[in-house]
Amino acid sequence: QVQLVESGGGLVQAGGSLRLACAASGRTFSSDTMGWFRQAPGKEREFVAGISAGGISTYYADSVKGRFTISRDNAKNAVYLQMDNLKPEETAVFYCAASTSPYYVSRFHGDYTYWGQGTQVTVSS
Repeated sequence: QVQLVESGGGLVQAGGSLRLACAASGRTFSSDTMGWFRQAPGKEREFVAGISAGGISTYYADSVKGRFTISRDNAKNAVYLQMDNLKPEETAVFYCAASTSPYYVSRFHGDYTYWGQGTQVTVSS
């Protein structure tokens, strides 16, 4: 059974930091691009960051560039999202996702095959 399990969410003050982790099991994800998405109440799910299978290429939403960093450890079948200088408007459920394309890092959630259950990030003002 393929599973992606996120952890590391929580409550943080504006300007603070959190590090999300996503642990994958049930298949080897080293050939998959991985992405982080988020969804705030009443809003559509949006792309946050993505990383190619080998970890060479990374992509970010414009709103998080310079503050968020995505990384992966294929030996551990894990992907991470370091989030710094968080803003209250970034309160959302954050999801980890895997796409079976090894090179193309899509910003479209429909291109991702496997999803985690999400972890809540709440940023207080």
